[in-house]
Amino acid sequence: MKYIGAHVSAAGGVQNAPLNAHKIGANAFAFFTKNQRQWNAPPLEENSVSLFKENLLKAGIEPGSVLPHDSYLTNIGNPDDIKRKRSLDALTDEANRTELLGLQLLNFHPGAHLGQINEEGCMDLIADGINHVLDSTEKIIMVIENTAGQGTGVGHRFEHLAYIISRVKDKNRVGVCIDTCHLFAAGYDIRTREAYNRTFADFDSIVGFEYLRGMHLNDAKSEYQSRVDRHNSLGAGKIGIDAFKMIMRDSRFDNMPLILETIDDSLWPEEIKMLRDFCVYE
Repeated sequence: MKYIGAHVSAAGGVQNAPLNAHKIGANAFAFFTKNQRQWNAPPLEENSVSLFKENLLKAGIEPGSVLPHDSYLTNIGNPDDIKRKRSLDALTDEANRTELLGLQLLNFHPGAHLGQINEEGCMDLIADGINHVLDSTEKIIMVIENTAGQGTGVGHRFEHLAYIISRVKDKNRVGVCIDTCHLFAAGYDIRTREAYNRTFADFDSIVGFEYLRGMHLNDAKSEYQSRVDRHNSLGAGKIGIDAFKMIMRDSRFDNMPLILETIDDSLWPEEIKMLRDFCVYE
């Protein structure tokens, strides 16, 4: 089964996110558990936690189909000890908030070396950070998002994801989220059947589909191999609609949250319906 949704607002409290997802016809969603532009946030109130779980049931959305997103501020690959600790504390807090809500997956961007260390050193710090978060939590699965390769960020190559995973102690509690826009901008083509098959064969052989925990479904304003992260509405960008048809008809992407982060949220109900209509297995 395909679980399709979008990154919805949690304005007014996290309890509103499941209802906002239900309004657009979603059976999956992503959201921020706190303000993504601030380092610190007050603890989640007991009433908000209870209402979140209640509203999840009302919306008919399973906890395993929810993929919270960490703040864009964090960078656990930062070689500066003080700044890295700030990121690590924030990520750990985010993981604890996610567990408190009865959820298991937490999506995050791996990090950037800022030109101060090499890629391998940065990825070692990221893996060490994941291990720290896992030691500080009970059940959370840390889901590494592939990146477009902008700036000094790591995670735009499948080899980067595999390297980080190889250094995580508990392999059952680490996974990957593939963002299609990032994938395309980083130089992995999915526009034709041949390119699609090649890209995902490479992903399987280098990382492994057993680590795939979710996807962000976005078309791209940016060019192929541009290493520029610019999302677009489905079918309106450089990737085109055929790639999303293939994903919807591919059973390897069943039973995981498939999340829109496309640029026009007024189109989300239409895009969700369109994706669902594509779900005829070949």
